[in-house]
Amino acid sequence: MNRQDGTARAERPYDIVLFGATGFVGELTARYLAGHAPDGCRWAIAGRSRARLERLRERLAAGHPHCAELPLIEATADDHGALRQLAESTRVVATAVGPYLRYGEPLVAACARAGTDYIDLSGEPEFVDLMFVRHDTRARETGARLIHACGFESVPHDLGAYFTVRQLPRDVPLRVDGFVRSGAVFSGGTLASALHTMGRGRQLLRAAHERRLHEPRSVGRRARAPIGGPRFSRETNAWALPLPLIDAEIIARSARALPRYGPDFRYRHYASFRTLPTAVGAVVAVGALVGLAQLPPARRRLSDRLGPGQGPDEERRARSWFSVRFVGEGGGRTVFTEVSGGDPGHDETAKIFAESALCLVYDALPDTSGQLTPAVAMGDALLARLRAAGIRFRIAATR
Repeated sequence: MNRQDGTARAERPYDIVLFGATGFVGELTARYLAGHAPDGCRWAIAGRSRARLERLRERLAAGHPHCAELPLIEATADDHGALRQLAESTRVVATAVGPYLRYGEPLVAACARAGTDYIDLSGEPEFVDLMFVRHDTRARETGARLIHACGFESVPHDLGAYFTVRQLPRDVPLRVDGFVRSGAVFSGGTLASALHTMGRGRQLLRAAHERRLHEPRSVGRRARAPIGGPRFSRETNAWALPLPLIDAEIIARSARALPRYGPDFRYRHYASFRTLPTAVGAVVAVGALVGLAQLPPARRRLSDRLGPGQGPDEERRARSWFSVRFVGEGGGRTVFTEVSGGDPGHDETAKIFAESALCLVYDALPDTSGQLTPAVAMGDALLARLRAAGIRFRIAATR
């Protein structure tokens, strides 16, 4: 491995470049950095329209005068030359430009070649698997850390499982279940990515198979994330429906990489509902959405109802919340933990995204490279940052 975050990377003009800064979550992330990046942090905003970047800079400077001279970088997601220069100019790239399967790979490739740390907000399993197959080896050679799903998908779940495991005995088989509840609405970018993923079932399975062919096999340990069945959870007093999102596989990958998860680890991921009618309604709604996503005209019409760059206003976000409850068992011990916070898909995602970028710049981290999960790359350091930023990680009970 050729870790390039020493003198060569420190001499780059920027510590962080936020790509896609003028999008909905991109602007929220820029606002968070404007208010929370430490003095001396060299960061820049990037996007395809200089005029929009200039207007964003003006809005940031209205509340944070030091942003009046914030550097602007004009680049489009398909301009390989501009993306190469962007990657070579900074220590960390944080990109909010999705759907990532459509727009993301050129920037991943540029960061892997340049030895630049990369984070995104992708919850798209096909994209993550393809990026592993195509760019993990090069990133390991240059020392780049490629970390996907650095928002609500999948940091609260990945670090929540990590936090839960730390409360359980070492070197024994462990079982963890996660139960997700949320009161929030989607942004246009999230909806576009979800619909794009739902319409590519065969390609998703093919990418997962190709990844398995390239991924090294664990020896002497195993970690898995089977899809659980619908059930009433006595542990949380709620109805639990399997939630087949990227979060569970991210957690399993963390477990495969970190011995602290024990010799035999299993994780199951659920959506949690207080009443049976609500659970049944959710199944019907999701089934209808998946069915419509298979039809390109219907998929386009759904995307047009809430276009990229749009999302809930500040008042609606202020009423939003999330909670992920974990039940962990192993070695005769059971622990109940919870991760909770405010608006998951926007305000908290921007907070998590920005703190992840700052963590990569400023914190002492494991000497790792290649495609990594948040827990493997940033673990304790990011957990401490998020707790300090107001996201709650707590032990609810033990027995």
